[in-house]
Amino acid sequence: MTQPTITSDPDSDGIRLRIAGELVTQSLASVEDDFATYTPDSKNVVLDLTGIESLDTGGAWLVADLAHRVKNAGADVQFLGLTPAQSALIETVSHNIPDKPGSVPDRRSFVDWVASVGAKTVGAWKDTLSVLGFLGLTLHRLVRTIVMPWRLRRAALVSQMEETGFKAIPIVALMGFLIGVVLAFQGATQLKQFGAEIFVVELISISVLRELGILLTAIIVAGRSGSAFTASIGSMKVQEEIDAMRTLGLDPIEVLVIPRVVALLITLPILGFIADIAGLLGGGLMSWIDLGVSPGMFVTRLKENTGIWQLAIGMIKAPFFALVIGVIACWQAMQVKGSAQSVGQRTTASVVQSIFMVIMLDALFSIFFSVMGV
Repeated sequence: MTQPTITSDPDSDGIRLRIAGELVTQSLASVEDDFATYTPDSKNVVLDLTGIESLDTGGAWLVADLAHRVKNAGADVQFLGLTPAQSALIETVSHNIPDKPGSVPDRRSFVDWVASVGAKTVGAWKDTLSVLGFLGLTLHRLVRTIVMPWRLRRAALVSQMEETGFKAIPIVALMGFLIGVVLAFQGATQLKQFGAEIFVVELISISVLRELGILLTAIIVAGRSGSAFTASIGSMKVQEEIDAMRTLGLDPIEVLVIPRVVALLITLPILGFIADIAGLLGGGLMSWIDLGVSPGMFVTRLKENTGIWQLAIGMIKAPFFALVIGVIACWQAMQVKGSAQSVGQRTTASVVQSIFMVIMLDALFSIFFSVMGV
């Protein structure tokens, strides 16, 4: 490739700019600064393009922009040595160069900021009403399915249970085991200072059974299954499959939402129980290794000092977490607006909102059970 060059020579009528070489996009970097910094010192400028071997849109833009700036400086511009094709290309590009550079918008005022906050508040309120309406619609279809169980799509339910439950067991069990190990290790480090190492059993059992087991399981399910719900239903929305369902007389809530929500209602308590067992195993193993608390002593203290209510409290939360995750994920999917980018945005929003609502619900349950003295 012949590198482009630009040279300036005095002429009888003014200045002659000779441009030669292959003025194409791949080679413009070597002469871009020369074009951008050229300032005419004559009222007549001749652009001699006889030596140009090839010219594409990028090169034509450089030439057209140079001619435009020279004209704005008050000089006359003449082209020399252009082929008809090159002349047509430069003319086309010249017509699309703006007469004035784009202006930078002014900084937002305080009034604009207040208006933006107000608009976002109204949008959040509308979204809240929308998701509450979707929750009511889902509960209505759920109750109707309970009253008329033959309406439930069993094949879809089993498939969703496999995806949300069975395939999530390894990651949930590993998470629970590691949480138990961390609690035992950190608890032992602190309790050793007071000679109360034996109480690490109560620390592990109450923390895992009452709070961490089901909470972290719900967060994993929200990130894993909730995002999958939003992405799959959102893709169907983009491809207009949901509109086709309505045309065929099928209810998208009954066909798509109910099997997923019911699957979560069934599998999340089971996954939470698996996480609890794995957490106790991890905590017991670390207590044995680090503190010398034998498995027999661990089980004995677990039976004596950990009531069934500690496990029940965690299990009571599970259906509420499942309902929140399923409803938010499916509602976000229904808000997709006809593009793959919208699917990604709604999937992200689904995960964030589900995790936020799960943590908020957990906090409300903690306050409620504390007030009740449980």
